[in-house]
Amino acid sequence: MTLEKLKVLAESAKYDVSCASSGTVRRNKDGGLGNTVGGMGICHSFTEDGRCVSLLKIMLTNNCIYDCAYCINRRSNDLPRATFTVKELVELTIEFYRRNYIEGLFLSSGVINNPDYTMERMVRVVKELRTIHRFNGYIHMKSIPDASQELVNEAGLYADRMSVNLEIPTPQNLKLLAPEKDHKSVYKPMQYIQQGMLQSIEDRRKFRKAPRFVPAGQSTQMIVGATDESDQQILTVSSALYRRPSMKRVYYSGFIPVNSYDKRLPALKQAPLVRENRLYQADWLMRFYEFRADEIVDDAYPNLDLEIDPKLAWALRHPESFPVDINRADYSLILRVPGIGVKSAKLIVTSRRYGKLNASQLKKMGIVMKKAQYFITCNELPMYTVNEATPEYVRKVLAESKKRKGAADQNQLSIIFPD
Repeated sequence: MTLEKLKVLAESAKYDVSCASSGTVRRNKDGGLGNTVGGMGICHSFTEDGRCVSLLKIMLTNNCIYDCAYCINRRSNDLPRATFTVKELVELTIEFYRRNYIEGLFLSSGVINNPDYTMERMVRVVKELRTIHRFNGYIHMKSIPDASQELVNEAGLYADRMSVNLEIPTPQNLKLLAPEKDHKSVYKPMQYIQQGMLQSIEDRRKFRKAPRFVPAGQSTQMIVGATDESDQQILTVSSALYRRPSMKRVYYSGFIPVNSYDKRLPALKQAPLVRENRLYQADWLMRFYEFRADEIVDDAYPNLDLEIDPKLAWALRHPESFPVDINRADYSLILRVPGIGVKSAKLIVTSRRYGKLNASQLKKMGIVMKKAQYFITCNELPMYTVNEATPEYVRKVLAESKKRKGAADQNQLSIIFPD
């Protein structure tokens, strides 16, 4: 019976991509079980230092009172339904851990009866794992939209990360595809989580043993391509979310047409994966490269270029900012050079204290000189930059180079794995 439920609910959980275990360390204690470091329903995630961890990704239930057009678990769909009891889900998690299948739990759920009814059962699962079984593994728990503050506050004492999915970026399009939902019901629990985290930080300053509250922060997810939002609208929403001190990650999920019969949805053959990838690259620029959303996309360029990455696209639109003198420019400006990452930029700033850098040294640092050569000058580099070559020429050369590499990779795969 439990195995059949596992098959149904693991399948129902696979469309939620906001699953990451970075940002927390919950160490094992004497007599405890599991820690945050170190098959069916199992997904792989990565810690902040790059280690791969396995999580049991499961739903409490795929029954749902809502009829959202984009969701496989909408109430009008005729599909197998199942619901775990609290005891079943707790025992399943422990047994998976003891067999070394998993290192943590990612728990979500459809909404049965009402948000608080569902949230209360999810809280009981994580509470029993922590208090009765002394499970110290990583737990990522979804908070149900419109759940009460009391339940969110209790969940935050046991979960490492919590998330509430925004789903559709703009209120009007959410109302179109999910008339029973609104953004207010999402932002309320987000606010509760933020308040709990800030209070926890303050308490731990005064009392070292004060309980932690959602130590790995919160995340959210938006569906891309189900509605007509531009990338500018999506990234503007993400930028606003990142201004919240508790928000760690915004995930972008390319729309998968699981309910093709619903005429409100676009007719797609597959998820818009290239656009999804570009949004993640733009998100990275905002989080680590000091870019603002309105620099990456604006009224003149409301959508990301699908042929080239957003950092290169910005550089080609602003040739007046280049070339950057690697031996003189500050860190922020070096970060904006295509082909130079955060680690390389820091290494440049550190290394040039001991002498001028040349092209050979930059290449050893891991800089992608094929891109960077058009946007920098250094001790030995010729002055053939984006301004002399023109942005159009640079774009053509780099775009064609990427296409050739993609074709070569495909040919290599066909040799290794022939039809």
